[in-house]
Amino acid sequence: MYNMPPITKNIIIINVLFFIAMYVTPRYGIDLTELFGLHFFMASNFKIYQLVTYMFMHGNFTHILFNMFAVWMFGRIVENAWGSRRFLIYYLVCGLGAGLFQELAQLINFYTSGLANYDSVNIGTSIISMDSYLNLMTTVGASGAVYGILLAFGLSYPDERMFVFPIPIPIKAKYFVIGYAVIELISGLSSSNDGIAHFAHLGGMLIGFLLILFWTRGNNFITGGYIDKLRKFFHERKKPKMKVHYGEKNADYQYNARHNENQEEIDRILDKVRKSGYQSLSVEEKKKLFEASNK
Repeated sequence: MYNMPPITKNIIIINVLFFIAMYVTPRYGIDLTELFGLHFFMASNFKIYQLVTYMFMHGNFTHILFNMFAVWMFGRIVENAWGSRRFLIYYLVCGLGAGLFQELAQLINFYTSGLANYDSVNIGTSIISMDSYLNLMTTVGASGAVYGILLAFGLSYPDERMFVFPIPIPIKAKYFVIGYAVIELISGLSSSNDGIAHFAHLGGMLIGFLLILFWTRGNNFITGGYIDKLRKFFHERKKPKMKVHYGEKNADYQYNARHNENQEEIDRILDKVRKSGYQSLSVEEKKKLFEASNK
C-alpha cells in the first residue's frame, strides 16, 4: 500500500470503508445499498447521485475482492503511466458511463418484456406493485470502471504477457481484454438472468475507449504504447544530409557527439514519462521534448 499511487490506493480504501459500513449501518436503520445503489431511473427511489455512488458499493465479499484486486493489479500501472488526475477522471467517467448503459439496458428490458403493460408483478412469493418491483432493480459495484481500467491497460501495454487462470500459458494483454469483452457481450445477449450487469461492463469499456480516443487526438502521452511509438519516431527520423569535407571532420565529430548526447537525454525523459506520467516532467524537460519533436 505504501508504494501504491494515491488514486488507486484511495479508491480501494473508500470501497472497503463503504463495504464495512454496509454491514454496520443497518443497526441504525440505514440501508446503504438502498440509499447509494443505482436504481432504475423510473423507480421512485432513484436519485441522480446514485450514478456515482453505486460504483463504491458491492454486493458481497467476493464481489469487492475481485474488483479491488483488479484495481490494484491494473489501476496502479495505468495511474503511474497517465498521472493521478487523468486516471481519476477516467475511472469516474467509465463508472458513470457504465451506470448509464445499465439504465438503458433496464429500460429496453422493461418494454421488451411487457412489464410496461402491468401495474403489479408476481415475484413468486407475493404480488407487489410495479413501483416496488422497479425499486428492486438496483445495481452496485465498481465493475464498469474496472473494465475501463482493463481496456486502458490492454491499449497501453498490448503485448504484455499475463497468466490468467485457468489458461496454462501466458496470453497478451490485448487478447485478454478482447476475450473479456466477447464473453460479456455473449453473456449480455443471452437470456440467462444471472444478476450480473454485463452491459454495464461493456459500457465502461466503450466509454473508456471513446475517452482515450478523444484524449489521444491531441496528446500522445496517454499510454505506454504511444510512448513506444514516440521513441521509435525519434530514433527513426531521417538524418539531415551533410556535405562532409576533410577540413570539417572535427566539426562532424562534435555534431555526432552532441546528437548522441541529446538522444540519450530524450530517452531518459521518455522513460520518466512511462514510469511517472507526463505531468512528472519539469518545465525544462517538457521544453526539450517539445523541441525534439519539432526538429
